[in-house]
Amino acid sequence: MTTIAHCTSALLSVGDELTLGHTLDTNSKWIASALRDLGIVTTEHVTVPDDLPAHAHALRRLASKVDLIISTGGLGPTADDLTRQALARAMDDRLVEDEVSLAQVRAWFTGRGREMPAINAVQALRPSRAAALQNLHGTAPGLMAAIDACDVFCLPGPPGEARPMWASCVVPRLRPPQGRTVRTRVLHTFGIGESDLATRLGAMMERDRSPLVGTTASGGVVSCRLRYEGPLPPEEADALLDSAAREVRARAGEFVFGEGDATLPDAVLGLGRTAGHTVGVVESCTGGMLGQMLTEPAGASAFFVGGLLTYANAMKTALAGVEPALLGAGAPGAVSAATAASMAHGGLERLGVDHCLAVTGIAGPGGGSAAKPVGTVWIALASRGRDADVRRFRMSGARSAIREWACKAALAMLWQRLSGVGPVKLLRQDQP
Repeated sequence: MTTIAHCTSALLSVGDELTLGHTLDTNSKWIASALRDLGIVTTEHVTVPDDLPAHAHALRRLASKVDLIISTGGLGPTADDLTRQALARAMDDRLVEDEVSLAQVRAWFTGRGREMPAINAVQALRPSRAAALQNLHGTAPGLMAAIDACDVFCLPGPPGEARPMWASCVVPRLRPPQGRTVRTRVLHTFGIGESDLATRLGAMMERDRSPLVGTTASGGVVSCRLRYEGPLPPEEADALLDSAAREVRARAGEFVFGEGDATLPDAVLGLGRTAGHTVGVVESCTGGMLGQMLTEPAGASAFFVGGLLTYANAMKTALAGVEPALLGAGAPGAVSAATAASMAHGGLERLGVDHCLAVTGIAGPGGGSAAKPVGTVWIALASRGRDADVRRFRMSGARSAIREWACKAALAMLWQRLSGVGPVKLLRQDQP
């Protein structure tokens, strides 16, 4: 290893399955987060296929720009696992067999009552000027080397192997810069557009300010990201970010539902459990997706009771008690305020809950009309002792996007009621 401080880093993810979109890269997110907490700034995320020249070129290019490279993947035993060879080529080195690693790979198989396949011997190879990192959770040893003035750590791709190796073999060898602190906060909003949020934040988003404030939109959620990078001690940096976070809430508070890793279901569950309330759902166009979202957080059973899947009109009547007169010819129809409200009230009584969300709409791609185009969704929230909250949304996009947005809008309506900030009009809501 070199002796310089690790001020900047790059993350390199390896594999055809990543470049082709077959598998989602989850390693880079948590490694970048861990580096940030140490004060090491990640400047690039790079993904390369299982291609030796491209892999070696990426290593050399990144090594010329940063102090530290963390690579994940490509350490398996098959012909397309090329991290060892790419590292050797980038170092202008040759591969040698590491006897300790070979013994450890053999021991891994022996401990499971198996003989090591001959193909796995390749996992004990390393560049002659590199060191092997022990893997206690799999057969792929990691690698540690230097390319010129840049330190390189190569970890296995599976998170169950990469994370323990990161903690035991990488973190103790890192040299974060002294006198430099990096701290971040993330606040999440729903129901407001990114440009509208930016307008509310105003001068807070100027690029020469500290802490730096930016926004990111994904799946209807707009996240406000705050970052401090500078000489302040960690406790002072945290205090600065706390102050900025309070200002963000003051400017966009009715749309801010959570911080950090919190999701809309997390936020709703937290409020519901604190209040000791229960919730149920009656779903038509979302087909159970809303119930699925509500059961994603651990501990959901303390709040979510269950749901009624009323996709067909007959089920709206049989399960939720919707009057047939609302659904027949000349009636308001399945996609209407009256039907959504009836579904919610029916679910409230039949499920015996404190709150019930109902969703009915036209998710497409067919089934729309001039009066009710594709993307028309009615959402109703019925609560004991409260007037029903019934809203119409005009949503756009593919069928899956409309259904997902409808579920999140329903959760946002419930969050508003539980938190006491609403009702506040949400993005894409056009009535009432």
